[in-house]
Amino acid sequence: MKRDRKRIAIILPDGRIHRINVWPFTTSFREAPLTATILAALVPEDLPIDVVIRDESVGQSPYVRDVDLVGISVLTGTAYRAYEIARYYRQRGVKVVLGGVHVTLLPEEAAQHADSIVIGFAEETWPELLRDFIHGRLQPRYVENKATNKFCGIPIARRDLQKRFGYLAPNTISATRGCKAKCKFCAVPAANFGWQTRPIPEVIDEIKSMNARRIVFNDVSMGEDLLYFKELLHALIPLKIKWGGLASTKVFRDPEIPELLQKSGCSYLLIGFESVRSSSLKDIQKQFNKIENYQYIIQQLRNIDVILMGTFIFGVDSDDEHVFEETVDFVLTNGIDIPRYAIVTPYPKTPLFEELKAQNRILHEYWPHYDTQHVVFEPAQMSPEQLDRGFRWAYRETFRVGHILRRMRGRGKNLLIMLAGNLAYRIYLRRLFRDIDRIRRPQRAVALS
Repeated sequence: MKRDRKRIAIILPDGRIHRINVWPFTTSFREAPLTATILAALVPEDLPIDVVIRDESVGQSPYVRDVDLVGISVLTGTAYRAYEIARYYRQRGVKVVLGGVHVTLLPEEAAQHADSIVIGFAEETWPELLRDFIHGRLQPRYVENKATNKFCGIPIARRDLQKRFGYLAPNTISATRGCKAKCKFCAVPAANFGWQTRPIPEVIDEIKSMNARRIVFNDVSMGEDLLYFKELLHALIPLKIKWGGLASTKVFRDPEIPELLQKSGCSYLLIGFESVRSSSLKDIQKQFNKIENYQYIIQQLRNIDVILMGTFIFGVDSDDEHVFEETVDFVLTNGIDIPRYAIVTPYPKTPLFEELKAQNRILHEYWPHYDTQHVVFEPAQMSPEQLDRGFRWAYRETFRVGHILRRMRGRGKNLLIMLAGNLAYRIYLRRLFRDIDRIRRPQRAVALS
C-alpha cells in the first residue's frame, strides 16, 4: 500500500575523530552538530514529509528502512564513508542528496555519487529541493544564491530528533557563520562561505526556547566582528546561563572582553593559538596571532575562571623536529587547561593544498586521512614519519597523569570539568596509538567512481 507521506533520512557519516566507545555506549565528546537538526527544521510544514536523523558518530546506523529520500552531509574526512552510504541507497532505488563543505569544495566529485548535490548554505535550496522532489522534478544541482541567502529567519533546530545523551554538549546554537580570516589551511575561506551574523534577538529567543542551563556556540570564530560580539555578550547576561565557544586571539585586543565573558556566563573558550613560532604563523597566514600576547590571554581567562582549550598544529614548513618539545613545554609551563593538537591538513581547494600539489608534496588524496590526525603530505623539514611520531609524542607527553595534575593545579571550581575533558582525551589517545597505518593510503579503499 502506497504511503501518503514521504520519509526522508538526514545522515551524518562517521566522524571517528570525535567518537568514544565505552561499552556498551557510544558517544561523541564534541558538541552536537547543527547540520542535521537545522535541515530537519527547514522542511516546509506544508509538505507531506517525515524526518529521521542518524549520526554514525554516536553509534546510530545510517541504514534506515522505508525511506524515499536520503540527505548526507559530507566533510572531507567522511567523504568516502558518505559515498559508501550513498551507493547503498542508490542501489535500492532511493534518491540521494549530498551537501556539506566537501561537496562545496569538490562538486564534480560528489556529483558522481548522488542524484542531486547542494552547494553552499542550504536555507533556500533545501526547501526548494524538497518541493522539487515531491513533485518529481529533482534537479541534479542546487546552488546557494549568495545575494539573497542571509543568516536570519532560521527556524529553531529540531533537537528533539537528535540522539539523547549522544553528545558531551547536546545544546548547540549558532550566532555567526563563516570567518573573515584567510588562514592558508582552512576550508572555510576556500569554500567561499563569507562572514554573516545572525540577528541577536533571534539568537536569544532560540536560547530561551532550549530551556537549557548550558549551551555551546558552534561558530567557527564568533568574535570576528567585535561590536557584534560585545552586543551578543551583553544580551546573554540576563539569561544567567553557562556557555562555551570558539574565538580567535583577536577578541582580546578589546580590554572590555574579559569582563563581558565573565558576566555573560562563559565557561570555556577554544582558541586556535596554532603555533608557538612566529615563522610558523606566517607560513599559514595567521600573523594576527601574536605570541607575545599568549600569556596575557591565558592569564585573563584564568582570572575569570574560564577554561581554555588551546589548539596547536604541527607540520607547517617552518616546523622542524624541535617544535613538538617547544609546544609541549609551552602548554605545560602556561597550564593550558585542555590542549588539543592537530597535524596541518591541506584540505582540497585551499591555498595550502594547491601549493603542496604544485610542489608534488601531496602523498595521496585518500580523504579518510584528511582529518587533522594523519600525515597526508611531505613536510619541508622532516619526514612524514617524523611528523607523525612527534605529533603522537606531544599528545602522549601532554596527557600523562602527572602532567594533567600539573595543569589542573589551582583551578578551583573548574577542577571536575578539566578532569573530565583531559580523561576524555586519554581515552581518545588509545585509539590514536592503535592506528598503525598512519602515513600510507590503505590498499582497501572505497572507489571514487
